[in-house]
Amino acid sequence: MQMKLLTVVAAVAFAFAGTAAQAQSTMGAKPSVDRAQKKADRDKIEADYKAAKAQCSHMQGNEKEVCEADAKGKENVAKAELENKYEPSQAHSRKVDEAKAEHQYKVTKEKCDRNKGKEESACEKEAKAKYEKDKADIKAKYASNERRSATGSTK
Repeated sequence: MQMKLLTVVAAVAFAFAGTAAQAQSTMGAKPSVDRAQKKADRDKIEADYKAAKAQCSHMQGNEKEVCEADAKGKENVAKAELENKYEPSQAHSRKVDEAKAEHQYKVTKEKCDRNKGKEESACEKEAKAKYEKDKADIKAKYASNERRSATGSTK
């Protein structure tokens, strides 16, 4: 009777040990990347860009340049978001924020070309100042996150 009890206890202990080891080994692993889905997402981004750029083809002058800058910026943002989706990290999150800031800057700068002379110059300076502020904010945001993770603090 004691032998049966000892065998049952040993079997339960091994079962728990195996489950704990399996859970521990999968916790640190990166999620498996579905290559087919990632390629499909990448192809969709490319198709969306081509469609957006095709809509610009009937436009002329500055309107066309703004449209093309917007299409290219959206493509770059989508690519950065795709990388962050499949390989989440601080670096990829930062690239998403940077791509968004750059997209906004380039579109705004193209829109400034509608103006002439001093108005155009003032508009471009304002766009550049906002872009530089956005970049500084991004840098500060991720520098503080890096400091927190380096020190182990969650505050």
